[in-house]
Amino acid sequence: MKLDGTTDQRFVDVLKAHGDFRRWRAAFETLPDITPSNLEFGPRVVIGSDTDCDASTRAAIHTQLQAFHPWRKGPFELFGIHIDSEWRSDWKWARVQPHLDALSGARVLDVGCGNGYFGWRALAAGADAVVGVDATLVYFMQHLVIASYVERAGITVRNRLLPLRFEALDRGQPFDVVLSMGVLYHQRDPAAHLAALASHARPGAQVVVETLIVEGREVLRPEDRYARMRNVHVIPDPNTLLEWMHTAGLSDARIVDVTRTTTDEQRTTAWMTFESLASALDPTNARKTIEGYPSPLRAVAIARS
Repeated sequence: MKLDGTTDQRFVDVLKAHGDFRRWRAAFETLPDITPSNLEFGPRVVIGSDTDCDASTRAAIHTQLQAFHPWRKGPFELFGIHIDSEWRSDWKWARVQPHLDALSGARVLDVGCGNGYFGWRALAAGADAVVGVDATLVYFMQHLVIASYVERAGITVRNRLLPLRFEALDRGQPFDVVLSMGVLYHQRDPAAHLAALASHARPGAQVVVETLIVEGREVLRPEDRYARMRNVHVIPDPNTLLEWMHTAGLSDARIVDVTRTTTDEQRTTAWMTFESLASALDPTNARKTIEGYPSPLRAVAIARS
């Protein structure tokens, strides 16, 4: 499959400007033309089975998939190859989905969607269409790989990923559900981000914000890094998070889950070989980051537009 024929030419032009474009294109365009025997959009997004190709072909696919390292969201399985992503995103979805309205027929916006894992899960839960936005181009390439095999199975891809910053997304038809998971604390102006989420939601739609929080009643503004991350600007306490959502024009905001992130949920794997959570925690006290801040605690907050 040729990359130029898979997506909007504007996005191909953006890809061509990236230093890894030639390597990505070579890996993508030489993926074997295999029709998957099955598709499953469950906790592990499964494309095909190990009986769809021989061992040498499977080994080649494995090498090609590694060209799109790092795989941060997942897990996925392609033709028997388990892509063990950094995050057990299925655990996060399990914390979110029980609090969503019935997704049957819904249009879903996934802001900061990574490679689109949550979009496949939303489709399996009944969503009619998902639009994901994420400006990180390697995640866009990962999504193209998965989507290309879904198409080979004769299925229309209704999980669309746009390699854009959220601010560049046109305001067209409003969405029934808006997801922002793992995005808020990267914003210099969290109030503006929340207001933008609300602006893309139809009246009465659910807006889901999954974010780092701190216990107590004091917002954390890391001086330099938080858990080795440079771009963490502000982490709210629960009450402040709900106040921000109310100020953004969202109603009935409530926190439905609070979970401390562990090294079982976020970790280094063969598919994400960089440092992960374990290296970001104080080796003598797992409740502290290496910088001395409280360790990652994540909340799911849901409101209505």
